Amino acid sequence: KSPIEAKKIIESQVKEANITEPSNLEEQAILLVGRTVYEKLVKGYTEKQWGRDCKELPAFIIKRLPVRFVYDNNYFNDKYQGIPIGGYNVLIDKLLEGIETKTNCDFFVEYKDSWREVANHLVYTGPIDEYFGYQLGKLDWRTVTFKTRGENTPNYQGNAVVNYTHRDIPYTRIIEHKHFEQGKQLGNEITEGPSIGKTIISKEYSDKWDASKEPYYPINNDKNNELYQKYLELSQKDSKVIFGGRLGQYKYYDMDKVIIEVLNCIKNEL
Repeated sequence: KSPIEAKKIIESQVKEANITEPSNLEEQAILLVGRTVYEKLVKGYTEKQWGRDCKELPAFIIKRLPVRFVYDNNYFNDKYQGIPIGGYNVLIDKLLEGIETKTNCDFFVEYKDSWREVANHLVYTGPIDEYFGYQLGKLDWRTVTFKTRGENTPNYQGNAVVNYTHRDIPYTRIIEHKHFEQGKQLGNEITEGPSIGKTIISKEYSDKWDASKEPYYPINNDKNNELYQKYLELSQKDSKVIFGGRLGQYKYYDMDKVIIEVLNCIKNEL
């Protein structure tokens, strides 16, 4: 009922677990928040997200989550939080304004062998193993699918994102798009439900990846990290190709970290 009580309970559970050097996500989570919070809020969600037992996942994944003993339910600790006005599509459109852009084409068929004829550098943000034709083996990923529908209500859940931590609920979270811009957006890509709704929601499902699906999250266990290091060494032999983003660098980036990485990359290249 109070921060002091919560802290005492967590401290007693951490002491009981007797963990000094966490070797996996479960041990790290218990060290951070105790067994009760871990089992109620972390375990089910994490195993849905990654398709693996928490004992099989690396400890660092859970370190991204802030732990606070205050009545603040914000996900991040950052003082300033937000998204581009109009969404990321608007931002990308403005960044590419005046630049020739081609979509719906196969880079590997049309440009892999010819881009050097027209450019000094290539910024590649696809999977690094795919760039090298999987010659050292395939990296593992998790993918995400969305089921989007219109709801005939002005306010479905009162928040942009609500996570569902229970293992038996198949989706990991529900996104209500209008709340990203304080209720101004409705969205228009409805794949099921009523054709016209007052709000648009998307249920997000984590899934196993294969080559027919889009990769979203790198699985940074020892096996994949070792394979990525080999691809990284291969990539460093060509100074004209810059590998970036979650897929190109096989890292679990949040958007703010991606932007920092881009700015650092620009400094190094200039």
